[in-house]
Amino acid sequence: MMSIQFQGDKMSSAKRTPAGDAMTDIMLDLFRLNSRMLAAGDRLVADLGLTSARWQILGAIVTAERPQPVAWLARDLGANRQNVQRIINDLLKEGLVAFETNPHHRRAQLVVLTEKGRRAFDAAMRVQIPWINSLSDGLLVKDIKSAHRLIVALRTKLEGNDDAEAQA
Repeated sequence: MMSIQFQGDKMSSAKRTPAGDAMTDIMLDLFRLNSRMLAAGDRLVADLGLTSARWQILGAIVTAERPQPVAWLARDLGANRQNVQRIINDLLKEGLVAFETNPHHRRAQLVVLTEKGRRAFDAAMRVQIPWINSLSDGLLVKDIKSAHRLIVALRTKLEGNDDAEAQA
């Protein structure tokens, strides 16, 4: 498989390594999988008044060790701060989250789950359990764990590249 890479004003042809070919296949499938997972998640929680994006943010709030500002939630999710802020604002309007004063920063308020938000998240998790059990049926736990290790390794490498690019 050949790829075209730009070098200045010239185009050159560079050949991928076998690992590069395999990684390209995985990444393309991950893009497709992400789209399908978001669509499935949207369908799963639609009756609860949630979307995959809202559910994901509620989950980030629940799993955080302590209340966090929007920027930290976005960082933990690997998401754009403005997109997370927009969703948080929607959740706030619906009474699923609230803001608390941040003793360490005057303007960056802390995002907390309300009781209504907790009930919505818990309801989403109740419908997720049978769905995820069905989805994983027939797959080997060792294969799932191997895939997880690969995804974490790739994410770590990409996060390292993001840090290096930010420092440059």
